[in-house]
Amino acid sequence: MVNWKSNRLEDILRLVWVLVTIVLISQLVDRFPLRLDLTEEKRYSISEATQRQLESLEDVVYVEVFLEGELPSGFKRLQKSIREQLEQFAYYSDGNVQFTFVDPDLARSERSKNEYYRYLAEKGIQPTNLSYEGEGGKTEKLIFPGAIISYFGEEQGVMLLKGNRGATPDQILNQSIENLEFELISAIKQLSNDDRQRIGLIKGHGELDSLQIAGFTSLLMDKYDVYQINLPQRTTPLDDYELIILAKPTTAFAEREKYLIDQYVMNGGRMMMFLDALSVNMDSASGEGTFAFPYNTNLNDLLFRYGVRINGNYVQDINCGFFPVVAGNMGDQAQIRMLPWPFFPLINAYGDHQIVRNLDASIMKFASTIDTVKAAGIKKTPLMLTSPYTRVLSSPVSVKFNDLRNELNPDLYNQGPQPVAYLLEGSFTSLYRNRLLPGGADNTRFKGRGEPSRILIVSDGDYIRNDFDRDQPQDLGYDPLQKVNYANKDFVSNALEFMLDDDGIINTRLKEIKIRPLDKVKVENDRNYWQIVNLVLPLVVLVLFGLLRSYLRKRKYTRH
Repeated sequence: MVNWKSNRLEDILRLVWVLVTIVLISQLVDRFPLRLDLTEEKRYSISEATQRQLESLEDVVYVEVFLEGELPSGFKRLQKSIREQLEQFAYYSDGNVQFTFVDPDLARSERSKNEYYRYLAEKGIQPTNLSYEGEGGKTEKLIFPGAIISYFGEEQGVMLLKGNRGATPDQILNQSIENLEFELISAIKQLSNDDRQRIGLIKGHGELDSLQIAGFTSLLMDKYDVYQINLPQRTTPLDDYELIILAKPTTAFAEREKYLIDQYVMNGGRMMMFLDALSVNMDSASGEGTFAFPYNTNLNDLLFRYGVRINGNYVQDINCGFFPVVAGNMGDQAQIRMLPWPFFPLINAYGDHQIVRNLDASIMKFASTIDTVKAAGIKKTPLMLTSPYTRVLSSPVSVKFNDLRNELNPDLYNQGPQPVAYLLEGSFTSLYRNRLLPGGADNTRFKGRGEPSRILIVSDGDYIRNDFDRDQPQDLGYDPLQKVNYANKDFVSNALEFMLDDDGIINTRLKEIKIRPLDKVKVENDRNYWQIVNLVLPLVVLVLFGLLRSYLRKRKYTRH
């Protein structure tokens, strides 16, 4: 006969109740998972746009990350963040994201290792040579801080170490961690997106030719369908394109052509404009030099109505790129010397926008200042600015190579940061509102006030122009003489993503992870105190708990 009042049975039933409760809770958690991000900056959360993209995957995405093996602490933190990000992707994609971490150094032979390195470089994953203090002393290691993402048999390389080279190494790593979600989900979106958007390149006004923008066109064709639009021969609206681009036009637009562009914007079309205000012939810059005079593209009134004005001037910046000058000959080889050229400003100051967040320095060549003018309902965001050590030269501007011999005088460069790129957003007003329409225009479809749209304006037509090495066009932003990659390509890529992204994935670039470094002086001064606290306090608490428990037991059983 069971004694229901026995203490032993009571303990058994209590144990069974606890076990049943644990099993029920585990079943509920497995069926209805709950994730809580208690961090201030929500570092363990991903955006709704990213979640939607992951939930729409129809097959498994394989991610191979090349950060494994012995790494310094900073890259260990990057590795951990990548793993956490991919674990979130796997969770929200219901297991459709699978990933591995690989050490390229584990190749069997030196030859296979070099072939592997070359393969990664071809995928756009550039190596970083690390030098750090390891367990056996100073260690040097070549790492590839990137990943290869595969989906439906297609592959794409992604660089995961990105940031502004003007920042400290810790800040660059932190910027890379902030950008992880955007870099990974953008590559997944590109591989999984079958509905490619259409981009039109405006032609017919002396724009840059196909070789001069080969790198730019290659960037476009990776993600979008690209078409050339011969605007002088165009008679129908441009509504079949999601974005149109003006790549350094040099001759005048007719009113009918401007009307087509204007009504395209009024119907919600997006536009990117890379424009030069002045024309300079660099072949005539030797000796006494030459002068830069204004282009007549007949676009000033259109830009003015939309809210900006590109001024007829050039900016010079002490923070500048270099220009190659022949300093002599050695045998039959010309000796090239690179001298600072203030007409080539290095842009390392950016506005507060996701397009340019954590962006490295980019380079311009003969840029002009941009002013904003009143335009009702238009939000104007400066994207790129020169450094504080800038001066502005009004047209006609003298340009001569002899100036390269002179030392740059900081006292002359005192006009502060100057905006050279703007983003305009809102419902634009038509240039032809309350005006006679151009001949041949279809007035039945005319709109005087537009639908919400976006226009990006850069006051340097050569910003998207690639350099050449042995007559071969180079990647956008790559300087073959200095062997330097500028961030022109990243700026354009981010801008395209923003201009055409209605899902909001580009907004993941706004994620901010704060660095909370320890106060090294305070740590050193209080080291002994905290060591004693960490060693003694747990023992004191344990002894007090034991004494209290012994006292309570004695009191309980003594009373009976």
